[in-house]
Amino acid sequence: MTKVDIAHDRYYTYVELTAHLQALAAAFPHLCQLSSIGKTFQGREIWLLTLTNWKTGPDADKPAYYIDGHIHAEEHATSATALYAAWYLLHHYDSDPKVTMLLDEQAFYILPRLNPDGAEFSLAHPFRWCGNGRYIPGSEDERTRGLYQTDLNGDGYIVQMRVPDPAGEWKISSKDPRVMVQREPGEFGGQYYRLYPEGLIPDYDGVEVEIEPTRDGNLNRQFPAGWMPESVQYGAGLYPGSEPESRALIDFILAHPNICGMNSFHTHGGVHLRPSTTKYDHELSPRDLTLFKDLASVALKTTGYKTISSFQDFTPDKSKPRRGTLKDWAFEEMGIPAIATELWDIEAAAGIEKVAFYNLRPRDEDTLVRMVQWVWEHHGERGWREWEPFDHPQLGRVEIGGLAEIWVLRNPPGHMLEEICHKNTLFCLEHAAASPRLRVRSSSIEKLGIAADGADLLKISAVIGNDGYLPSHLTDTALERKLAKTVKVELRLENAELLMGDAVADLGHLAGRNGRKYPWSPWGERWQRTARKTEWLVKAQPGARAAIVVHSEKGGKRVAEIPLSQGQAAAPPTSANPPIEWSGHLGIRERSKNVTLRRTCHHAHPV
Repeated sequence: MTKVDIAHDRYYTYVELTAHLQALAAAFPHLCQLSSIGKTFQGREIWLLTLTNWKTGPDADKPAYYIDGHIHAEEHATSATALYAAWYLLHHYDSDPKVTMLLDEQAFYILPRLNPDGAEFSLAHPFRWCGNGRYIPGSEDERTRGLYQTDLNGDGYIVQMRVPDPAGEWKISSKDPRVMVQREPGEFGGQYYRLYPEGLIPDYDGVEVEIEPTRDGNLNRQFPAGWMPESVQYGAGLYPGSEPESRALIDFILAHPNICGMNSFHTHGGVHLRPSTTKYDHELSPRDLTLFKDLASVALKTTGYKTISSFQDFTPDKSKPRRGTLKDWAFEEMGIPAIATELWDIEAAAGIEKVAFYNLRPRDEDTLVRMVQWVWEHHGERGWREWEPFDHPQLGRVEIGGLAEIWVLRNPPGHMLEEICHKNTLFCLEHAAASPRLRVRSSSIEKLGIAADGADLLKISAVIGNDGYLPSHLTDTALERKLAKTVKVELRLENAELLMGDAVADLGHLAGRNGRKYPWSPWGERWQRTARKTEWLVKAQPGARAAIVVHSEKGGKRVAEIPLSQGQAAAPPTSANPPIEWSGHLGIRERSKNVTLRRTCHHAHPV
């Protein structure tokens, strides 16, 4: 059995990640192709893995599921999870029936690291930063005035500085001297401190430390839906897609209309975020909201993470919603059911009660003490840096130490990483499996008579159905935006002539299982059709062949060959699409006047 050994308990540099992706593509050429969707600001390739069984057809002819990671520089667990997803799919093909079915019938587009420049900088200089490398903190001397983060004592960590100040907000905990807790509102007479990120202050007036707002180049504010300029929202850039990484992804998604579902990985919080990022739930289509709640139920069972509204439950200030996000662009502009997963929840891991999903840090003393004790037990010095004296060039005598937040709050310790990768990969497979699945459910040939030239006059019938959970249009949003393309069925002939019927018939949209969640009721939602029948009249010469070809932008392409001659066997049911290269249909013709309408036989062919 082919195997590529990848350790899933650590974080990889760009060079290491590239080597792993190349190894997977080389080991599984029948299932995996490696390509680049573009280059970063600093010239690195943005790698994409396309996974499918090429023997059953190209990726463009199948429903596809999209996964990405590392849109933000500091979110290293996301690359690890996307890499694991690819590794898992490839190594479980043939042994896992669901994986086998998914790769035979569908495609996966996995982009492990959208932001290689930012990720590389963050690995080398680990602090809270999400940028793409265009603006390196502290590099713009002519612009930087306030405090910017940097490793002052050269220990490889960027943590905090505690500065003695009688007016400070913080004091040392009486329960654990490592922990800083907030001073009570009416408290006086103790030793107090200010807390700042570890860093330098180019323009310090000796009175107040101002922290320089980061000029991040936040790629997840770079998408067209609801985009607002930098003056309204940090990191938005000059215009949607102004950064090369976000532009490359926009172009890729637009060029792949077969994408039926998406999961973009982020950290942290241990929660799945669904649309909308700018609207309350009552503003969404009820059917779309139900769809996301159905997926949420699967997500909870698979990952243990709840699914919540990005706006209602994850936006502290409703007057400042996040705009220009990838998830909202995919859903609102293209009707794709997209989810963003915030991996890793330190509060759940430490057994701390979760009081909010978007919680910058726990506040009370007991919780802070428990957090630090858990970090020390599971991370050691990598997660907690003891307070050490340091002579700061602007602030004088300070102490540097505290939580290494990038390796504690933002990313899990290595020994906990693989479990997170695994369970979130399983949810992605369940989400992918909910895609529409177009089928030629059955076909039949009825011989109506013989033409004057001796050719057979045949009525060909076919039933086209959607066996998937999602409808062929995916969402109500796609219908409302007039984005959804209908299902079409084409009859291709060789040595035969189409006399009546549409060579390419438009079947409209075909519903999925999610449209029938409850038994029928006169007061319930009206059921929509999951299947439709189409018929053609054909004049077939000896040795004639026919193929029924179903085209669906989201449901894929399905091909079924049917016999037109006695003794010719129908093609067996298979997930593979036969390579049809015939000259195609002949258009619509009226029935010939000199035909003998003698019904002679009937053959039914399940496909």
